[in-house]
Amino acid sequence: MNADYTRVLPTSRPPTFGGLLMLLGFILMGGVLSTLLMLLGFMLFGGLSFGDVQQHLRLLASDPASLPGGWFELMSLQAVNHLGSFLLPALAYWYWIEQRTWPQFNNRPLERVAALSIVGLIVILFMPFDGLIIEWNQNIHLPQTLAPIENWVRAKEKSLESVTRFLTTFESPAQLVVAILVIAVIPGIGEEVLFRGVLQRMLHYWTGNRHAAVWLAAALFSAVHVQFLGFFPRMLLGALFGYLYLWSGNIWVPILAHFTNNGFTVLMVYLHQQKMTSINVENTESVPVLGALISGLFTAGLLYYFRQRNQPQSA
Repeated sequence: MNADYTRVLPTSRPPTFGGLLMLLGFILMGGVLSTLLMLLGFMLFGGLSFGDVQQHLRLLASDPASLPGGWFELMSLQAVNHLGSFLLPALAYWYWIEQRTWPQFNNRPLERVAALSIVGLIVILFMPFDGLIIEWNQNIHLPQTLAPIENWVRAKEKSLESVTRFLTTFESPAQLVVAILVIAVIPGIGEEVLFRGVLQRMLHYWTGNRHAAVWLAAALFSAVHVQFLGFFPRMLLGALFGYLYLWSGNIWVPILAHFTNNGFTVLMVYLHQQKMTSINVENTESVPVLGALISGLFTAGLLYYFRQRNQPQSA
């Protein structure tokens, strides 16, 4: 049973170009309001003036380690910004513009999704193959005439890597719990509701092609992260989530997959830092080609099994 994104109930409205513009407006408004909320929070609870807050945020972005509570502040900023830029705009569009409700993200109850227990396994098995794509993507070079642009992109991504490394350096189990909430739970719900629940369905309605909808939504999902050196592996991941949604017909399935991907990575980073495992999931430069190909084959096999189990005759 594929998710029927093209169905429009009598009580709801079909997706329109004007609605898409409203969605973009909600996203921009949510990003601005979340930033203002953080500014207000620093002023009320941190006792900082408006000018001090601006300086504080610049320092938080450039050198968070120099601030006593920099880690928790940056995590809070990430959480509020993500809620304001992804989940809340998507829900505002869903409820107010298309006049739908949460159950309408699903055309199949979660308890009727077959082989739900292997969703996490699919995601974990996919990681070595995706790691090979990450390594390939990082070695892509633009033509010589575009070298200045490539140098700028690589410099920007290197600065983002330093922030990511800071956020994934854990000194206590409490930081691990906060990181799982901010890096796995909130993005898992927010990004899947926006990109799979809203945009993928919208694109399916307009194109009439479920595969085009999956891949276009996956490309948008990757592009919005503004990381050229990770564009293709993130797009593949988005397509994986998209097909899990398409075949299951329930938004909680890609949410579970997204949570597993991010949460498992955070947990493995923590265990590696605590010297409880020798596996370093952040190292993509040593992914064995054979192992990655086997990973891809097993992932494809399990995806085929998941799709077959969720065909109409199995429902």
